[in-house]
Amino acid sequence: MSARLDLRGRRALVTGAGHRVGRSIALALAREGMQIGVHYHQSRDDALATLGEIRALGADGELFQADLSNREAARDLVDRVLIAHGGLDLLVPSAASFEKIPLEAVDDEAWDRTLALNLSSPFALAQRAVPALRQSHGSIVFVTCASANRPFRGYAPYVVSKGALAHLMRTLALELAPEIRVNAVAPGVVLPPADTDADRLSALVRRVPLKRAGVADDVGDAVVYLARADYVTGQELAVDGGRNAIG
Repeated sequence: MSARLDLRGRRALVTGAGHRVGRSIALALAREGMQIGVHYHQSRDDALATLGEIRALGADGELFQADLSNREAARDLVDRVLIAHGGLDLLVPSAASFEKIPLEAVDDEAWDRTLALNLSSPFALAQRAVPALRQSHGSIVFVTCASANRPFRGYAPYVVSKGALAHLMRTLALELAPEIRVNAVAPGVVLPPADTDADRLSALVRRVPLKRAGVADDVGDAVVYLARADYVTGQELAVDGGRNAIG
C-alpha cells in the first residue's frame, strides 16, 4: 500500500458535522474528494449549510440525524450510512459535549450525560463500523483533547471522558490492527467557546509556544493527515501550537 492514501471517492462519516470543529473536518475531507456522511442531532440548518459547502467543493454528501447520547441510535446511524454509501472508509466521531460544571455539582445525570456522548457513543460507532472498515482497510480518527493529559478545572466529566477516549483509541489500535488504523487528534486552544473570558483566553495563548489560538481548520487538516498516513496507528496528534512540548 501507498504510505499516502488517495482519499478521492472514499466514504467518511463525521459526527457533529454541522458546526465548529466537526464542520471543518467534514469540509477538509470533502476537499480531498471524499463522500461525506454529515451527522447532526438538532442543528439541521447548520448541517444543511455544511452539506451545501461540501457540494460546492465538488464532493458528495448526505445528511443523517441521530441522538448519539443513545448507543442504539449510534449503531443505527452506522447502519444507515452503510446502506446509503455502500460501505465506509473513515469514521470520525467528532460530536461531543463540553460542559463546565463545578465538581460539587456533578451528579449522576451530569456524569452520565457527558460520558454517554463523549465516550460510549464513539465506542458504539466504532464497534458497529468495524466489519465495514475491515473490508475497506479503513481507519478511525477520534477527537480527544489536550485536557486528556492536562486536566482543566471545572470540567471533570468532560476531562475524564476525553482521557478515556484517548485510551480507547490506543486499545482499538491494537485490537483492530492490521486491517484498521485508529488514531486521534487532540486540540488545544482551538476555537474556544464564545463565552470564554477574554483575560483567561489571553493567558492561555501566552502559554502556547506559537503565541496564538488555533482554528477549526487546523484540526481538519490533522484529520486528513491521519486518514492518509498508512503507517500511523495508535497515535494521538496534538494540535496545540506546541503546548504539549513544554509540560
